[in-house]
Amino acid sequence: MSSTLLRVYPSELKIPYEVKKQRSCCMQLTNRTDQFVAFKLKTTNPRKYSVRHSCGILLPRGSAVIDEVTMQAPMEMLSDHHCKDKFLVQSVVVQDRATMKDFGPQLFTKAPGRLIEEFKLRVVYIAANPPSPVPEEEEEEDSSPLSEVVCGVKSSSTFDVADRCIGASAAEPSCAEGTSVISGLVGERDYAVDKNQKVQQEMELLGESRSSQQGFSLMFVVLVFMSSVFIGHLMNEIKV
Repeated sequence: MSSTLLRVYPSELKIPYEVKKQRSCCMQLTNRTDQFVAFKLKTTNPRKYSVRHSCGILLPRGSAVIDEVTMQAPMEMLSDHHCKDKFLVQSVVVQDRATMKDFGPQLFTKAPGRLIEEFKLRVVYIAANPPSPVPEEEEEEDSSPLSEVVCGVKSSSTFDVADRCIGASAAEPSCAEGTSVISGLVGERDYAVDKNQKVQQEMELLGESRSSQQGFSLMFVVLVFMSSVFIGHLMNEIKV
């Protein structure tokens, strides 16, 4: 039977069944109306079950959690998990600002002009230790060559990654980090090329200076030799 005053969840109470162990479950009650609503829980087997907060008053559009619906520890194993036990949730509209001081058995006594709604829940036993599911076979590892993934795009070269990250948002950390690393690599490469060019220029200048110095020394020797010959020839003519 559906209820217009309360929403009851779940629609059935699933309690794990285990020999010599107490088990509990919970339920939630929600007031669907803009009025104060009183509720009370009953069961067909009160010796077997205990309920914490079995009654109360819900504020308009308010809710409450019945966190301990406890089944006493069973002493024998069942051949099946079929259960005939049931719970009943009764609800009725009460006066505004009502408190538990106003709560009493008379609230749920049928009277002219008083609407008492009822919602039935059946108890369902479930296995306390359900068998673990059979593990699925692991997928075969991909034998394809690994490649670096940046910004969700596969790339085979570092500089290709830089091109593909251009235009990506700076808020994406993977793109920002990839771009900064690549910028550093490009800067180091340009610095090495520039350094190499400077070294080559210095070597060329050094070679030119050495060749000019060697040419000057040879010319000086030739001049000294020619001067000596000329002076010697001049001296011989004077003696004659």
